Amino acid sequence: MAALNEPAIAVPALGAAKRLVVKIGSALLVDGVSGQLRQDWLRDLAADIARLRQRGTDVIVVSSGSIALGRGVLGFGAKPLSLDEAQAAASVGQIRLARAYEEHLAPHGITAAQILLTLDDSADRRRYLNTRATFATLLAQGAVPIVNENDTIATDEIRYGDNDRLAANVAAMAGADQCILLSDVDGLYSANPNTDPNATHCPVIHEITPEIEAMAGDAGTGLSKGGMKTKLMAARTAMSAGCAMAIAQGAVHAPLSAIESGARVTWFIPTLDPHDARKRWILGMKPKGRLTLDAGALRALHLGKSLLPAGVRAVSGDFSRGDPVALLAEDGAHIGIGLSRYSAEEAKIIAGHHSDHIEALLGYPGRAALVHRDDMAW
Repeated sequence: MAALNEPAIAVPALGAAKRLVVKIGSALLVDGVSGQLRQDWLRDLAADIARLRQRGTDVIVVSSGSIALGRGVLGFGAKPLSLDEAQAAASVGQIRLARAYEEHLAPHGITAAQILLTLDDSADRRRYLNTRATFATLLAQGAVPIVNENDTIATDEIRYGDNDRLAANVAAMAGADQCILLSDVDGLYSANPNTDPNATHCPVIHEITPEIEAMAGDAGTGLSKGGMKTKLMAARTAMSAGCAMAIAQGAVHAPLSAIESGARVTWFIPTLDPHDARKRWILGMKPKGRLTLDAGALRALHLGKSLLPAGVRAVSGDFSRGDPVALLAEDGAHIGIGLSRYSAEEAKIIAGHHSDHIEALLGYPGRAALVHRDDMAW
């Protein structure tokens, strides 16, 4: 198969990850019979996370489990839940889920933070930038964000529907270079290994071809929503964002340590790194406005700095926060494209002024940069 490499080919190492997203399925976290949290498993996972954090790796956890934890508390048992019942169970379970992570990470000196997302939060560019900034701030402070779909308010129209795809989108939003889907399988096989004794494991995939897609089945556990098809969809999203993704067996204790010790997984390898992938994404956008910059601002950009309002000489176009804008020199030369942190109306008010004056000019605190260095490309 052209999309597969031999097992001897080098694959990513968790210890080398700068920013790692770990997805945890309900079936790993919650006992399917008792409905109780698997405390020992979560304790070992927390130790894994702490070890990675000590190495300097930022860690984000995308965790299922809120509905599974809440349904028993509300007396729903194992019956199929209506949307209203599922959302009620999620509202009860989210409290317990967040508390569990807090209690298991605290002994390692790690602060847990909760972030609840819906599909709208990544589809809307303004919410996307807000979420990205929140991740960056939490990680800079050494916290571990615990992310779940906001099941308490999400409708079918704004749902991811599974945390595999949510994890891949979080990886893209946060600029992660690795994403691990801890699952009840140890990777992708040529066929269902539970029914086909000739099924072979696929260790490395560089491209998701129709042949690879044909390998995916819909098998999942009673608590899990994501089958192999959703994992391939997640892999496609992660790879397009420059993030390497792995499907790994999560039922073992200390599953991240197991991966580092050589446990069998399937790696999906992107052709770009997260930085280059994001630059390509921004360059593909059509600008909705223009910012004309002075010579000092241009020098700052070439040194890798953000665009501050003081360096903006003129603002034109009709754009909102998060929209792409063209960056121009005073002679009209096109420099690049960036995502504005202010609307056109706001940008016109603060252009040419020091960032310390933003609150006085707008009447509310704002971000120091008009376009952050991570949100521009040329």
